[in-house]
Amino acid sequence: MAKRTCCSDPSTAVSPPPISPESQTDRFNNDFLLESFLHASDFDSINTSFDTLIESRSSDSDKHDLIQRALHIGSILLEAGKRSDRKRSLFHNAVVWPLPPDLTIKVFALLDTQSVCYAAATCSFFQKCAADPSCFASIDLITSVPKVNNGVVSSLIQRAGNALQSIKLGVLPPSTSPLFCSSEPLVYSIRNSTDASGVSWNDKRSRQGKESSILTRSCLSYLSENGGAPGARLRRLHLFNIERMDNAALSASLSACPSLLDLEIVGLNVELRQTLESVSKHCPLIERLAFESSKTGRDDGLKHPTCYEFVHSCPNITTLALKGFKLHDYKARMLVKGLRKLKIVDFSTSYSFTGAFLKNLGANGGGKHLEVMMLRDCMHLKEIEVEHFMGAVLAGEFERLRHLDISNREGLASDGDWFRRCYSASFIPIKQLLEERPNFCLVAEFPKGSYIDVEVEQRTPSDLNSDVSLASQFSSHASDGSFLMSASDSGSDSGNEDGQETSFLTYDESSDEIDFLSA
Repeated sequence: MAKRTCCSDPSTAVSPPPISPESQTDRFNNDFLLESFLHASDFDSINTSFDTLIESRSSDSDKHDLIQRALHIGSILLEAGKRSDRKRSLFHNAVVWPLPPDLTIKVFALLDTQSVCYAAATCSFFQKCAADPSCFASIDLITSVPKVNNGVVSSLIQRAGNALQSIKLGVLPPSTSPLFCSSEPLVYSIRNSTDASGVSWNDKRSRQGKESSILTRSCLSYLSENGGAPGARLRRLHLFNIERMDNAALSASLSACPSLLDLEIVGLNVELRQTLESVSKHCPLIERLAFESSKTGRDDGLKHPTCYEFVHSCPNITTLALKGFKLHDYKARMLVKGLRKLKIVDFSTSYSFTGAFLKNLGANGGGKHLEVMMLRDCMHLKEIEVEHFMGAVLAGEFERLRHLDISNREGLASDGDWFRRCYSASFIPIKQLLEERPNFCLVAEFPKGSYIDVEVEQRTPSDLNSDVSLASQFSSHASDGSFLMSASDSGSDSGNEDGQETSFLTYDESSDEIDFLSA
């Protein structure tokens, strides 16, 4: 059997066929003709010459062939011109643009996702710079109407690769109020007849049929690809009003994010109990959890074992916002007292708890790091419990607490009679509070007045200015995404679900919770 020659042997390598003199002559002639044609200045004569050439053909087939050949040559020249223009633009932008590619990439990394995509579409130079994974490390696809689909999300996650740090995804209507003091709901349904943009659901539905611009439960499935590599370094995950996302899909996404520090969930069809279980199991490093229920006042699935596991598995929590859930006092107490590093707590629009969890909260170091407490529009919050808590504040407890919001559009519940509501903060010695805690900001807005109306004569202009400046600081903190502080609409009749007797119960344990505690 003959030995096969090695392809790397120079003596046996196949060389390209030589160019014949005839081919060189044809190429020279083409170059000469093209140059002469492009230098022509009398375009009217070209049109006349072409018409004369067409009329000189005797048969219709010859005329048709000549016209088609002219169109083909014209399209070739057009594409060649576009290609050369792109090459020239690439060279031109690379020379004129003041920054080198590495600094351009760093600038792009500071832009939002939409701006990076717009920049990449301008020229080849920017497109090459925008192809760097760091430009998509923070993916922000929040829109006011549905116009992002699963393919877009997967493509951007793939571009980011191991550099992925943050994902913000979903539909969020624009709000005119500051996040910190807003009473506007963040929960939003794409099935509403109209939204903040004025686009009707029927119009959006027709666009969705053409563009498939709606996210499904598998929109984050790419985080689990390649052994979970895309989600391994993810630090921030914010999901807004993705109606098709369910418990299983969210749990699968969280399982691919072991380094998650910041999780915000608004308007998803997921349960609090299963979400906390998934966070406890897969995200032990988490520091911020903000969860606003899509079923205000109807999610009552949280159990004692889930709270216990969450507190012990996620000890680094500094910000906790659970809004619109049925949260009994003993569960709220376990969360606030058990999370030793907790600084910001927001239980706005929550149901069932009366505020009894605030009793002796500061014992044994509980709540010593608390800086902000939001109890806005909590239907069953009692006046007496707030009064006792403020007494503890005046007694020197909670030294770091600087902001408390007890505003309630339904008023605070009176002790002993849930139907008798309190619409004033006169039970709080505000003058003494401001003297002993001058940097303390108390927000108590009621339909029939606020604490500013009650005590305005006892306060100096400097005191009022200090409160305004402090509230502005909180608003700026909320605007950069550090924590969620906007209140959701509680509804006027949702507080009656538990009945009048609910307000008299400090703890309302189910049988399985009692068995767990006694075990």
